[in-house]
Amino acid sequence: MTHLKPGDPAPDFTLARDDGTTISPAALKGRPAVLYFYPQDDSGGCVDENKEFSALAPEFAARGAVLVGISPDDIDSHRKFRAKYGLTVPLGADPERRTIEAFGLWQLKKLYGREFMGLVRTSFVIDAEGRIARIVRATRIKGHAAKMLQALDEVLA
Repeated sequence: MTHLKPGDPAPDFTLARDDGTTISPAALKGRPAVLYFYPQDDSGGCVDENKEFSALAPEFAARGAVLVGISPDDIDSHRKFRAKYGLTVPLGADPERRTIEAFGLWQLKKLYGREFMGLVRTSFVIDAEGRIARIVRATRIKGHAAKMLQALDEVLA
């Protein structure tokens, strides 16, 4: 899991998003944010996860939260991915994995006896002061977006 823990300041980062904007802790200051990190555009689980977050995006917005999906894919890939599935959440591009690594999510993984480096699917609630309030590893993709909305509600309560 990540080296970060609740109460830590969010790592410093700047990411370009596929909607032409950039996102950084400074831009988030004063608003809560939910950052969800996923491995790859247009793969089965990532499609499902992004569709769920898109479906709940109005709920996150109603709570004043910024919602951003982040993967190692580039801007062009994100634009095609969003258009193909009608996704509404802006996606942050991190092809150099600087932000992914700052959050401690590029790790050794095992699948079917094979070891490889990859992104550990994890989401963060960042509070309005720029501190990590919740860290939730997505052990099940289905329902993860709803779980993050609940985590946001707990932070805002």
